[in-house]
This record gives sequence, C-alpha cells and structure tokens, in this order.
Amino acid sequence: MTIQIIQEAFSVCKVADYSGIDLSAPFVFTGSTDEEKSLVCPVRLVPDNTLEREDGWRAFRIEGQLDFSLIGIIADLSRILAEAKIGIFAISTFNTDYILTKSKDFARAVELLARAGYHLPATGDGRGLSLR
Repeated sequence: MTIQIIQEAFSVCKVADYSGIDLSAPFVFTGSTDEEKSLVCPVRLVPDNTLEREDGWRAFRIEGQLDFSLIGIIADLSRILAEAKIGIFAISTFNTDYILTKSKDFARAVELLARAGYHLPATGDGRGLSLR
C-alpha cells in the first residue's frame, strides 16, 4: 500500500461556523455534530472565528481510491504507530484515509510505516519524502 506525504502543516480547530474558510480548498475537512463544528485544515487557512485550535500536525494519505470492502487499514496503521507511542488523528473521506500525527513524531511515524512495508514514493511534484 502506498502512502503519500502531504506537504502542509495542519491545525485541528473548533469553529463558530464555517463562514471564514474556503471549503473548496485542498485538505479542508469539516465535521459537525450537535455539540461542535470541527475543522482540520492547513495552518495558513485557519479562520478568524476559531474558538479553539491545536497546531503542529502533519499528514499523509493512503494513495488511490479505497474500496469500502477493505478492512483494517486504519487499524494496522494505528497499531504500528501506537506500539511506538505515536498518537494519530484519522480522517476518512469517500475515496481514502488520511492520518495526522504531531509534527514532532512525523518523521519517526513515516520511518516506522516504511519499515512495516508501506511504500512511500518520492515524487517530482514537491510532495515526495520531504519530512520538513
């Protein structure tokens, strides 16, 4: 399975509403419940109406469109990282899964996943294996 590193720094936020964010921008994830409105987005896109935020996250995604019948992908990634005491923030979309870790743990997380057999290609589009 191939993992693609996303070259953005992320924030996890609680917002009053979504009016201050460009919902069509890449890597903007929202979740609304009866108790809160959550937003995960690149740090550069955090809106002014943020009530709480936690910066310092990095992300990667499972490449390709995952079939809904596939079982255990997040569980395996989570297990590998949990054994190394690395916490995750998981986001699933229709096509695939995204995993965020704290920036301080990101290089180690990527190294552990590569050792576990996950493929991390270097690409020519600037995303590659840069762990900055």
